[in-house]
Amino acid sequence: MESENAPMSGTLAGGRVRIDSPYSIRTLSQDGYGDCEKGGYLLEPYEALYLMSTDRLSVVADGAAVEFDGMLEACQEEDPDILSKYLVYRDLRSRGYVAKDGFGFGTDFRVYDRGDFGQRGAKLLVFGLNEGRRERAKDFCGMVDEIAGMGKEPVVAVIESRGEIIYYRINRIKFSPNAAPPQA
Repeated sequence: MESENAPMSGTLAGGRVRIDSPYSIRTLSQDGYGDCEKGGYLLEPYEALYLMSTDRLSVVADGAAVEFDGMLEACQEEDPDILSKYLVYRDLRSRGYVAKDGFGFGTDFRVYDRGDFGQRGAKLLVFGLNEGRRERAKDFCGMVDEIAGMGKEPVVAVIESRGEIIYYRINRIKFSPNAAPPQA
């Protein structure tokens, strides 16, 4: 029988981590980690990195144990933005939120209010921007419009160069058209 205190184990396969233990799958599922797919129960790379950093997961690849740095390096080959995703994910989890993969806006997560995972849908969609990275205003506004159109609240997670995360809730402002001045 598996112990609650022993780290779970997973296998690195195709850029994700596969979990085989029924006990681990049940525990991870209840806590909002991973998804059941055709290849088994799979963790996203940022989920695996987070669980490794909290000593809750050990990962094996090609029969050898993988350390955190090795896992991060392997993940960066598949996804150059994995460090940003991991930093945002780690910060959200440390604040008590459950975060799941977003809708494809880049570094983004559907974020569930505390206690809402499995009960209600996610209210927030958090997308990350690295400090100093240029983003076109038109593209940024387009993302905000799409997120609001889905009924989610857009939140930008700015990832500072030191790895700190600052969150900004975004609201769309609509300006009235300029009216012609009254004629005298």
